[in-house]
Formats: sequence, structure tokens, C-alpha cells
Amino acid sequence: MSIAEIKKNAETKMGRSVEAFKTELQKIRTGRAHPGILDQVQVDYYGSLVPISQVAAVTLLDARTISVQPWEKNMGPKIEKAIRESDLGLNPSSQGDLLRVPMPALTEERRKEMTKLVRNAGEDARIAVRNLRRDANDHAKRLLKDKEISEDDERRSLDEVQKFTDRTIAEIDRLVAAKEAEVMAV
Repeated sequence: MSIAEIKKNAETKMGRSVEAFKTELQKIRTGRAHPGILDQVQVDYYGSLVPISQVAAVTLLDARTISVQPWEKNMGPKIEKAIRESDLGLNPSSQGDLLRVPMPALTEERRKEMTKLVRNAGEDARIAVRNLRRDANDHAKRLLKDKEISEDDERRSLDEVQKFTDRTIAEIDRLVAAKEAEVMAV
């Protein structure tokens, strides 16, 4: 593995870590409705558990209400039960074949808990990025030890990986701050 491959590999994996972190942040509920909140809810569909998005159309009715339109009429009660039993604290109501899922307002205490969840998820993402940096640096040091690269190349590689790590962690910090502001907004 060459220096360029090590850097490209680390850069790609760090980018994936940021994308995974963004996905994780979408699951954390704020006062506003977001269709992605229901992504983790699984519904019993003829004996197998599938995400709601595979058995219904999930859209926003307004800023605080999600609508779920099942594609099959008999799925309505199953979807309603799955949403109610999820740990999201949501209470759907049925209107014919349409389910309305209002987002309850968050209490101050719950908002603070949510910011702790955001910070913990951010710290996990930073740890993942630091682990990727360590792996890239270990590869470069191994190449130096095997005398495949010079000490200057190794130093340059370590510096470039560190710069990319710093940029990635700054991006994660920015995402954490934005999500905390979103959660704390009334």
C-alpha cells in the first residue's frame, strides 16, 4: 500500500464516518417533524420485520405532523401499533387509511437529555475518526519500518492525515453544535 492509497483510504473512511454521524443525528428527535424519525421503526409485514418506509409512504403534513399512508389497507393497524410501541414516544392517530403522527412538544428536561445524546453521538464519531487516523499512521510507520518509504514521506503522510482528521473533527463539532441548537430551540 502506498502513501497515496493510505491517505485516500483514510479520507474515504472519515467521510463515511461523518455521513454515518449525520444519519445518527437524524434519528434524534427535535420538536419538529422529520420523516427520518420513523426509519428505525420496524413493522411486521407477513412474518418479517421491515422498515415503515417499505410498506407505506411517509411524508410531512406540516412542521409538527408526519403522515403515514400504508400501501395496503390491512397494514394500517400494524403500522400504528409499531409506532406506538417504539421508544420514540409518539402516539399516532388513524383517519381512515391515513395515519397522523403528531410530534409532541419537548419539555426542557427532555431537550437537555437530547443534547446529551447528541454530544455522546458526536464523541463516538470523533473516536471513530481518531481510530481511522491511528490506523493510517500505523500503515505509514509500517512502510517506513519496511524501508518502502523515506522518513520525510512518512512525516508528510502523518501531517496530511492529521490535517484531514482536524477538518473532519471540526465538521463533526459543527454538526453537533447545529443539532444542539435545533434541539434547544422552542
